[in-house]
Amino acid sequence: MTARLVFFESWVDAAAERVLSAQPEIEVQRLRYADPRAVNDAAMARAHGYQVQSRTELREPWLGDAALLARSPNLLAMSSTGAGYDYIDVEACTKAGVIVCHQSGTNTEAVAEHALGLILALSKRIGLADKAMRRPGVIDRFALQGNDIRGKTVGLVGLGAIGTRVAGLCGTLFGMRVLACDPYLSAAQVAARGAEKVELPELLRHSDFVSVHCPRNAETLGLFDAAQFAQMKPTAFFLNTARGGIHDEAALAEALAASRIAGAGVDVFLHEPPPHDHPLMAFDNVLLTPHTAGITAESLHDMAVGAAEQWVSLFAGRVPPRLVNPEAWPAYSARFRRILGTPPDPLP
Repeated sequence: MTARLVFFESWVDAAAERVLSAQPEIEVQRLRYADPRAVNDAAMARAHGYQVQSRTELREPWLGDAALLARSPNLLAMSSTGAGYDYIDVEACTKAGVIVCHQSGTNTEAVAEHALGLILALSKRIGLADKAMRRPGVIDRFALQGNDIRGKTVGLVGLGAIGTRVAGLCGTLFGMRVLACDPYLSAAQVAARGAEKVELPELLRHSDFVSVHCPRNAETLGLFDAAQFAQMKPTAFFLNTARGGIHDEAALAEALAASRIAGAGVDVFLHEPPPHDHPLMAFDNVLLTPHTAGITAESLHDMAVGAAEQWVSLFAGRVPPRLVNPEAWPAYSARFRRILGTPPDPLP
């Protein structure tokens, strides 16, 4: 039986469609947000797979939630565009016998380099210097002196693929001390990834740079608020290239206004894109980017190819390499056999 895969508007790179076009057993359908709701609902009702756009581009009512699942009786799987999948209701999918996949690892280098770029730019005061150059008047270049990062301490909140790469870059290139807070890794595992395992309060007390690399979920939503910023050194910088909502944006603005921390680099926001009057826009010692850390030519290609190849594997009945909810596999297997006519492989 032909497997039907739907997506809205476009993949992040055309390489995905090239991969899928070589698979005659997979029918790929592009949907458009501007099309009538009834047209898209009909396509979703027939679909076996749904490639979900990134949160910034994704529109209602096409989030991967329980309401969409109720309108999609044949849906077997959803896949996020990148590593994050917080806009897919994994619990609802599991209850419905729908598996969820993501693209973790495909944009590791891009995000890690972006985080390092923010560390360097903040420490060297590159943003401030650039703004000073564009304003009239005499520049006091000694007032723009920065700091070397060699020998400083970076604290990583989350030590997955991206955090591990940041640890390697900071430790190897600049001889930085690398601390990491990750409750799911042992001290030995953290050491093998190039860091020292500490709890969050200790990390905040000792770090010159605090960089967030954990997923957004029930455990991490609102992880950084006024209490956490108060524990940081007044000379320290806060960075988040992970997900909006992990830090309280108002609390961060208050900490900056009170000079409780030295500055920040933020790529992600609770609501994207943020409004032009967002409080963080007012600070010269804050570098802001519009969720572009993972957007490079190389990473977009890798994300698209990774997603397409995962769909090929999934529809062939194999266990996808980046499965989020293996607990859904028994119900999914029964539905896969009923809908597509053959059973998928068992979980290893």
